[in-house]
Amino acid sequence: MTVRLPLFPLGTVLFPGLVLPLHIFEERYRLLVRELLEEPEPRRFGVIGIELGHEVGTTAARRLAGVGCAAEVQTVSAHPDGRFDLVTVGADRFRLKEVDDSGPYLTGEVDLLPDEAGEAPVPAARQVAGLFRRYRHRLASAGVDLAEPVELPEDPVRLSYLVAAAVVLDRDEKQRLLETGDATARLRAERDLLTRENRLLDVLPAVPASQFIEGAVHPN
Repeated sequence: MTVRLPLFPLGTVLFPGLVLPLHIFEERYRLLVRELLEEPEPRRFGVIGIELGHEVGTTAARRLAGVGCAAEVQTVSAHPDGRFDLVTVGADRFRLKEVDDSGPYLTGEVDLLPDEAGEAPVPAARQVAGLFRRYRHRLASAGVDLAEPVELPEDPVRLSYLVAAAVVLDRDEKQRLLETGDATARLRAERDLLTRENRLLDVLPAVPASQFIEGAVHPN
């Protein structure tokens, strides 16, 4: 299915079902929010990774990732000076077909991607769930504040996205997980990544704890 979405380039990767708070201060994205508020629900825009460039600045200086994730607006808090605080949740993944930079903010023609389980997702999900629990245990042993326990979903698709979002990985690795075609393939990739990370934690139990602080807000 092909649709047109406003695009919000970010230096982070959004996964379906995951929460993304945003602080909107740049004028073009204030306009985007004001226009979204005039539309009926669900109000959506596309979060797309930046491969070259910065979150703030001219649109021409960016190269965007090929796959992004639609963000569905859950709550909007307006500030007197025109800024907004949003809480969004990842919805459909999409493949970027065409970018229009003629307006105040980018828009894109995108193909929405299906969430397929793939072949034999259940065994892969069980492996990943066990490795992920071990991963969190080792992080806690290393002194990382994990805020609260994570209840792992039984659904392999949802599990694949939760693990992709929760594990400390570089942006390119997270982007590859977002682009993976189905849950089984994503879970198998996560199995390999978690095996690697658990081995690293055995040797050097130190990670950037800031990645585990709940409620982090991404400014535009």
